[in-house]
Amino acid sequence: MTDESGHAGEDRTQAIERVDDGDADPTADGDTADQPTESPADATDRSATSTADEASPADPKPGVPEDVRKYDRFQKIDSGTYDRANEFLRERTYITAREWAIARLCADFRTETGVEMTKIGENLPELVPFMTDTYSPQAVNQARHSFEEKVRKAGATFLYGAMCDFFTAEELDDVMYEATEVAKFLLEVEGVDLSVEEELEAEDRISEVMRDVREHSAALRHDEVSCPECGTTFTAEE
Repeated sequence: MTDESGHAGEDRTQAIERVDDGDADPTADGDTADQPTESPADATDRSATSTADEASPADPKPGVPEDVRKYDRFQKIDSGTYDRANEFLRERTYITAREWAIARLCADFRTETGVEMTKIGENLPELVPFMTDTYSPQAVNQARHSFEEKVRKAGATFLYGAMCDFFTAEELDDVMYEATEVAKFLLEVEGVDLSVEEELEAEDRISEVMRDVREHSAALRHDEVSCPECGTTFTAEE
């Protein structure tokens, strides 16, 4: 197989930049000046207010659901690199950065009753650093549908190319290697930590599946048809 690691590494650097977490813990300045004398009633009011503040600490992100605040995918890319990420995807896939992000969110925010479209759309900038606008549930569903349609069409195109004998076994291995590298890279950007052993095992299993596809597609092409070389009609055995 062709080693594409050098080229892939260069593209990855151009498309994605890791950013540091710039959040800092808020601090409050203490007031050490002498306080004016206050009445017992004022002191009681101040004590009650202080107790209420301690019982109800300020929410750093009011209105943001807890699972949204804890969501930590896409932390390796920020809003400044959105265009380059989009360019990277368009050069190697059929999807856009918007469709990629929303497809990931739809998978992560799926419940027994369906995908939480409203939560994804309202909290999109919180969930994905390079998305700056909120989306309506309809816009989320549209991007989700677009992603699904592109995957189905790309899958049919690829499978036909593998089954029609257009590629040699070596060429098909190269196609699968390049596709696997791009897919793994996108997973890594999302925050998935893949070990070398897991990567090698995945590549071996994919290669094995593709060999089976080639073997069975050869039988399919001659199932109850005439051989293009001799004209004999026959049925392929399983």
